Amino acid sequence: MQITKTPPFTFPSYAKAIAVLPDGDPDMKQRLAAILTASALSLAACTADQGAPPVASVSQPAAVEAPDAKNVILFIGDGMGISTITAARIYAGQKRGGSGEENVLPFETFDNVALVKTYNTNAQVPDSAGTATAMHSGSKTRIGVVGIGPQATRGSCNDALAHPLPLLGEEVKQRGLALGIVSTARITHATPASVYARSADRNWESDAAIPADEASLGCKDIATQLLESVWDVALGGGVGAFFGSEMGGRRSEANANLPAGWVGRTGGTFVTNAAQLNAAPADKPVLGLFSPSHMTYTAEREADNAEPTLTDMTAQAIARLEADPDGFYLMVESGRIDHAHHDGRAGVALEETVEFARAIQYAIDNTDPNETLIMVTADHSHVFTIAGYPRRGNDILGLVVPPAGDISNTEEPLPANDGKPYTTLGYANGPGAIAGMDPRPDPETGVDARQQATIPLSSETHAGEDVALYAQGPGAQKARGVIEQNVIYDIIRSAFGWE
Repeated sequence: MQITKTPPFTFPSYAKAIAVLPDGDPDMKQRLAAILTASALSLAACTADQGAPPVASVSQPAAVEAPDAKNVILFIGDGMGISTITAARIYAGQKRGGSGEENVLPFETFDNVALVKTYNTNAQVPDSAGTATAMHSGSKTRIGVVGIGPQATRGSCNDALAHPLPLLGEEVKQRGLALGIVSTARITHATPASVYARSADRNWESDAAIPADEASLGCKDIATQLLESVWDVALGGGVGAFFGSEMGGRRSEANANLPAGWVGRTGGTFVTNAAQLNAAPADKPVLGLFSPSHMTYTAEREADNAEPTLTDMTAQAIARLEADPDGFYLMVESGRIDHAHHDGRAGVALEETVEFARAIQYAIDNTDPNETLIMVTADHSHVFTIAGYPRRGNDILGLVVPPAGDISNTEEPLPANDGKPYTTLGYANGPGAIAGMDPRPDPETGVDARQQATIPLSSETHAGEDVALYAQGPGAQKARGVIEQNVIYDIIRSAFGWE
């Protein structure tokens, strides 16, 4: 039933009402005229637009809901903390001849940004296994485990079997969508493994890595789980986990050949270089393993390198997955940002980040923003710093030179208290440590340099501060504020309309 508003009285109507009163009572007529006039003014004030919401009709249509995403792409820069993003922004701009600071990376144009808390349930500073599990299961968990709950003890097969978490990759296929996994790390490494595997230890990548007593309880290695899972595209490094020693691998059986069994079961294509990937049938699953372990650093690629780049793999994945009319989920990891930071080599990490940005730009250019949610984040940060008051446009991989016109009025690098120059980039710990050195060596500069650090460690560590999440497309509006890392899983499912 529609509610009809009664139109307000008009002044001519009031005049008619007064006219019908008896002529013998002029005072009454006068009083009534005053009352009616005041009422008309009050009604006019009530019906005028004073910023109050209008009375809604019960028959008004409901508000139109935002459309669901057909596709979701999650880009994970492993170890790509805020300082890495800032340094990569400057580095990319300087490579193009600019001062760098004003540069904008492709994902920095996204309207929706959040800060993400990365801690694991038992660790203030996390690892990639726990963080990636949070994003792909909806639950934070312990450091070092993949796809299992925080109740499980690391290394316990029984605990792993007793406390499985949901896997986004499994749900994607159960709901009929296409699934892609891309990484420059080993495809069995912690972050890609979180899409499809459950493991009591992130290091159980091949069967030879599982202690015999734990293996006897029924736990499978991550490589086996990958090839027993259902997906459409899996591209990365790590051939060694899939073959025995006869083929240069590290599985316990010398003649093991997991890809051959997978091809026989699925009719898919196994490829080992970029040319084979480009030639692989588009209507069949494709498994690409392009290196014995992690793929080659971008900064160290030779002209004849046969591996596809991260952008190449992203392009192949999108082209193959978008053929599914029901949509797809794609996880793309730049895994070697993290490895370069662990080695204390900032320039190598920045080259990986720039290539990561290229892959993101490709995805932006080759998907429909009205139907594809693209999110860019990191699993954790690193103890990587940008410091020293360098001038605008100073070589981000170079020595600190003070701002022009500064009171120091010098074009030379600034000396530290020991009389030696220092670099803009550095680490709080790691293999470049200078602790105990007297004199301190001159710092290295350039892409291949190892930056100086404070605390001596064989491998630089992760950091515990929040990381950023950038989002555009359907459902991106939920990437706001400060969120727990496992909420990314909820954002993905909500975007697909699965809530």
